[in-house]
Formats: sequence, structure tokens, C-alpha cells
Amino acid sequence: MSPTLALQSPVFLIFAAAAAGVLAAAGVVLTGLTWGLRKNVRHAWAAYRSWLVIVPILLLVFFLGRETVIVFLTFIAILGFTEFSRASGLKRDSLMTATAIVGLIAMGGATLMNDPATGAPGCLSLFMAMPVFAIAALAIVPVLRNRSQGQLQTLAFAVLGFMYFGWMFGHLAMFANSHNAYLYLGYLVLAVELHDVAAYACGKFCGRHRLCSNVSPQKTWEGAVGALGVSLLLPWALLFAGADSTPRDCLAIGLCVGLGATLGDLVMSVIKRDLGVKDMGAAIPGHGGVLDRIDSLIYVAPLVFHYVRFRHGLAPW
Repeated sequence: MSPTLALQSPVFLIFAAAAAGVLAAAGVVLTGLTWGLRKNVRHAWAAYRSWLVIVPILLLVFFLGRETVIVFLTFIAILGFTEFSRASGLKRDSLMTATAIVGLIAMGGATLMNDPATGAPGCLSLFMAMPVFAIAALAIVPVLRNRSQGQLQTLAFAVLGFMYFGWMFGHLAMFANSHNAYLYLGYLVLAVELHDVAAYACGKFCGRHRLCSNVSPQKTWEGAVGALGVSLLLPWALLFAGADSTPRDCLAIGLCVGLGATLGDLVMSVIKRDLGVKDMGAAIPGHGGVLDRIDSLIYVAPLVFHYVRFRHGLAPW
């Protein structure tokens, strides 16, 4: 990934054009709903204005290259962890929070560095082993303090935060080390967002049966099935247009996105309900916090990463 390669990559240019087209179409639809049908879509306009900022930032980050992508996604992981630590009360323990953030930065470093054995970008072996060292470091904190009371819950929050944002979400950054980085990253971001839109639309217009009433009352089986259907169709149109893949790959990737995005959303709903918060933050108008925007990607990224690695080795690596 580099500015030169981006300008020469049909995949990058196609995704950039598709993003611009979707934003333009969404603007037309919202204008029609507001002025033509006199609908109150104020919340949708707030979300749309945020996308007008988010999409150009993502395109610029992808354009600038591999290092920028990894640093940016590591920064997003730290923002997500910060929102989680604030909501859960973990932030009150500055040492445990700082130790977890150092672990997140180390995950970014493992993704950024070259493999000592092969010289290839991204030290995958260290990336996969990093949770061992991070969890061990976090578990040592109460020992160094010579304190036991009230430490288990704090430790559990810190470990969950590291695994969720550093390791699981970190798989998205590892895709930047592949020569097919534009394909994988562009597809995952687009597919997850379309999944969320499809789940909302199908649930809004067709939803009758609650999916998990005590976890997320607004989620319906109809919304989940509709989003899964979109996720199963999308790989045929986008992901494997320029990749050496099979119908089995299309099905598997569609399932990874369709099921993973729904599970990621529901798991985050469990966390938020147990903590008693509606949104993890308010950094993005119309969307909530950073964590509310990346919760589905946290589950999808490792599922797709390990499937593609198993089937294709992320070749050429």
C-alpha cells in the first residue's frame, strides 16, 4: 500500500468511486424524504453528515499507505478502549488502564514491524502470541501493588478490553500487510456497513419477531435474516471480482460477515446494558461513540482474516 499503488489500483479506485456514489445517492434519498415526503429524518441527517467526514478520512488513510493504515487503526483501537474503560469504570485504575494501552500499542507495533524470519511486512507470529504477554502483564499489576481486594473485576475489564480492541480488532490492521490490502480492507468496511444498514431497514419495515429481547429489544429476526442475505450476496459482486476464489469462499466470507457483524453488535449490547449505558460515547454525531461504530468489525475482522489465511495465506504475503 502506497500513494503510487493506490492510484494504480483498480480496486482502490472502484471502492473510492463506490463510496462517493453511495454518499451521493444517500443525500438524494434523504433530501427526498425531507422535502418531498415531509418525513422527520433529523437523526439520519446527523449520521449522514458524519459519513461525509468519515469516508474521506478513510479514503485518505488507505491512500497514504500501509504504515498510515496500521497507525490509524491502532489509534481507533485506543479510542474504543478509552470509551470502554470510561463506561466500565476501569479508567479509575490508571495503572491497569495504562498497561492495557501499552498492550494495544504493542499490538500495533507487531503489525507494523517486519517478520524477522522472512522479512515480510507484519510479524504474524508475534501478533498471535501477544495476548499471552499482555494478559500476563495485566495479571502482575495487583501483585506489584500487593493488593487483592477489588482487583479481579478490574483485571477482567482490562483483559476484555485488550482482547477486544487490541487483538480482535487488530486483525483488521493485519490485512494492510497483504498485497490484496485494498480489496480486503475496502470490502470489510463496506460489507459491515451495508450489513448494518440492511439489518436496520429490514427490521424497521418487516420486523415482527424479537431476536434477543433482553439484550437488544430493537433487533429482530427479520432484520438479522435480511442482513445475512445481503452479506451472502455481496462477495459475489465485490470481494472476489479480482481475487482467485471459489463459490465456497464467497459463501464462507458472506457467513463470516453476516453472522459476525450480528454477533458483534449483540455482544456490545450485552456490555452496554450491563454497564447501564445507551452509547459508549458521543464522538460521532448520529452514531454514538467510536466503539458503537466498530463493534461489528471487531467480530468480523478475525473471522475473515483466519478464513482467508487458511484458504489463501493472504497471498501474496
